[in-house]
Amino acid sequence: MIAATTSGQNRTEPGLVVGVDVGGTKVAAGVVDATGAILASVRWPTPTKEPAAVVDSIVAAVDELRVAVAPRPLEAIGIGAAGWIDRERSHILFAPNLAWRNEPLRDDVSARTGLPVVVENDANAMAWGEYRFGAGRGHDDLLCVTVGTGIGGGIVLDGRLHRGHFGIGGEIGHMQIVPGGQPCGCGNRGCFEQYGSGRALLRTAHELVMASPAAGRRMLELADGDMAGLTGPTITEAAREGDPLAVKCFEEVGSWLGRGLASLASVLDPSRFVVGGGVAEAGDLLLGPARAEFYYNLSGREHRPAAEIVVAELGPPAGIIGAADLART
Repeated sequence: MIAATTSGQNRTEPGLVVGVDVGGTKVAAGVVDATGAILASVRWPTPTKEPAAVVDSIVAAVDELRVAVAPRPLEAIGIGAAGWIDRERSHILFAPNLAWRNEPLRDDVSARTGLPVVVENDANAMAWGEYRFGAGRGHDDLLCVTVGTGIGGGIVLDGRLHRGHFGIGGEIGHMQIVPGGQPCGCGNRGCFEQYGSGRALLRTAHELVMASPAAGRRMLELADGDMAGLTGPTITEAAREGDPLAVKCFEEVGSWLGRGLASLASVLDPSRFVVGGGVAEAGDLLLGPARAEFYYNLSGREHRPAAEIVVAELGPPAGIIGAADLART
């Protein structure tokens, strides 16, 4: 357990809701007020990926936060989790990184906490957080892209979160963009996330370093001479130093990202793409090539406005903030 921390915000403001971000190894949660400010936060480990253990961690986090903001009451809980959520926002139909298959997470957590619960896809929660309080403010047609190990997406159209008829819309990482391409964990091949994600960045770096160890010398130095130590932050550090091979890795992945966004613009026509996630912390190393490739591949580019591509503002707490706000609304 990591003890709850409070921000010292004025506790007379109404409307306290808990936002929860469920990952494969931890549960991060926070009490969020109506302005999107996190008043207290806590992290609990998920020692196993079994549903019961994850529910235990969520409940423990909520209990800790209830104490942290007492005597003010909590009104609801919003949970963001990586997976397919049903239309009623109650069951997790499938979660690739947790052993969840049609799990009634909403009812399980509500029964143990005594609070109403909304369950949401984590990328949707992040998108809503950025739309309400971050880089998406003022843009009612918005696509939020999370670039981490894979690629997630959240879509806001006309100021409303678009979930699709069955509740599992926005899975942009699993658009097939290369027929018969790299195998994906979803069971298909050639998915977007196999080319424009952190996983793709690592694969590209390994391939380039193996092909030319001399050219990859700086990345290997930062990895202590061990290819197993080559990570996203290592590649980013080398690229920020100007290492040509590391920069090339970001150019490759950024180009694929831009192509995918151009295809999405043809369908959804957002005014802004907000890009978050761990890989996006590289900033223009990633988004520079992405913007160039986006415009080059944009249908009718000479005769239409082009959407902006910007970095997310809220950082890791975006999912907590968005999940809480969705539970409030």
